[in-house]
Amino acid sequence: MPYLFTSESVSEGHPDKISDQISDAILDHFLAYDSEAKVAIETLVTTGQIVLAGEVNSKTWVNVQKIARDTLRKIGYTKNEYRFNADSCGVISSIQEQSRDLFQGIQNKKKENQGAGDQGIVFGYAIKETENYMPLSLEMSHSLLRELSSIRNEGEKMLYLRPDAKSQVTLEYSDKNIPIHIHTIVISTQHDEFDTKEKMHKRIVQDIKNILIPRVKNILSKDIKKLFTDRTKYYINSTGKFVTGGPHGDTGITGRKIIVDTYGGRGSHGGGSFSGKDPSKVDRSAAYAARYIAKNLVAAGVADELSIQISYAVGIAKPIGIFVNTYGSSKKELLDEDIVLKIKKIFDFRPYAITKKLKLCNPIYEETAVYGHMGKIPKKVWKYFSDIEGNKKKQEVELFTWEKLDYLPIIKEVFDI
Repeated sequence: MPYLFTSESVSEGHPDKISDQISDAILDHFLAYDSEAKVAIETLVTTGQIVLAGEVNSKTWVNVQKIARDTLRKIGYTKNEYRFNADSCGVISSIQEQSRDLFQGIQNKKKENQGAGDQGIVFGYAIKETENYMPLSLEMSHSLLRELSSIRNEGEKMLYLRPDAKSQVTLEYSDKNIPIHIHTIVISTQHDEFDTKEKMHKRIVQDIKNILIPRVKNILSKDIKKLFTDRTKYYINSTGKFVTGGPHGDTGITGRKIIVDTYGGRGSHGGGSFSGKDPSKVDRSAAYAARYIAKNLVAAGVADELSIQISYAVGIAKPIGIFVNTYGSSKKELLDEDIVLKIKKIFDFRPYAITKKLKLCNPIYEETAVYGHMGKIPKKVWKYFSDIEGNKKKQEVELFTWEKLDYLPIIKEVFDI
C-alpha cells in the first residue's frame, strides 16, 4: 500500500545545533592534547548567554570560553541584531571532574577488555535508497540546508539570510517501498527585517524556488531529480515571518536532535545522543560501529535494508545482545538470526576494538555535529587546536571512518555472496 514518509534537518545556526557544535569543538580540543581524555560536555544557549556543564577527566585543559566563541563566529553569529553575538555573549562554565566510580568501572589491565562507559542501546541502519545508503528523505532535508548555508556564506544572493533554518521533506512511496514522488518540501529560514511582511514573504518564497531548489537539483542524480513534479507542495516560512530566531528565539541544548543526527526516523534509535561525548561512551562509539556494520552488510548484498541493535552494560566489554532486522529484504534466504551469527565472526563489538578500528580517540567530532553523523564521505583533513596556555597544535585526522566500505570482501566470503 502506498504511504508517505517524512524526515527533517536543521542548520548549523539552529540553537540545538549550536550547542552540539560547541560541545564537540571542546571535546576535540581535549582529545587533541590527551587522546585518553574522558569528556561529557553539555551546552545550553539562550539570549546572550552560553552555559557549559558536564564532566572531564584529562591531563590537559583547554580554553572552553574561547572555543565556544570561535564556534559561534564560524556559524555566523557576529551581529548584535541577532541578540546572540560571539563577541558579546556571556559564557559560563560549570565543568567538573568525572565520577571516579564510573571511571574505575570501565578500566581494565588489558585495554582490549575495557568495559563500556555506561549501559546503552544503539542502532545502526542502512538502505539501498541512496548512493551513501541513507534514507532519501533525510538526505534531501540535509541537502536543502547545506545549499542554503552555502548561499548565505557566499554572500552574493539572498543577502537577508540569517543562520537559523529548518527543512522537512515528505516522500511518497509505492507499495513496493520505492520513492515515487516528492510530496512536500518545508523550509523555514531566519531572515533580516525588510519591507512589508507580505513583500518580504513573497521574495523569500521566490528565492527558495528560483535559487535554492535549482542548486539542490544540480547535485542530485537524474533518478532523484525526477521525483520533483508539478504536484510537489512547498511550504516556505509558512507563518509569514521568521526574524527572531537562533538562541534569542529558542533555547538550545546539546543532544536534542538525535533523529536529525542519525536516520531521520527510519530504522530505530536507542535514545542516547552523541555530541560532547568521548568514544568510551558507547552511546556514540557503538552507534558509529553499528552504522559501519549495517552499511557494509547492505553494500555487500546481504540485504537491501538492514537495522542492527547492540546493547551494552556499564563496565562490561562484550555486548549483552545483538539483534538484526532486514525487513524481509535479506538475500540467499538468510534468516535474520543467521546474519547475527555470521557477523559475530566478522566484527569485534568490544568498545576498545571499536575505538581502535574506527580511530575514534582522535579529534574528529566537530564535523559530525551538523547535517548528520552518518552518510558523509570519509576524508583526511588538517585541524588546528590550542590548549589553555595558548600552545598551538596542527594535526591530520581522518573523518567519518565508520562510513568506509572496507569489509566488503570479508562479508562476501563469509556470506558466500
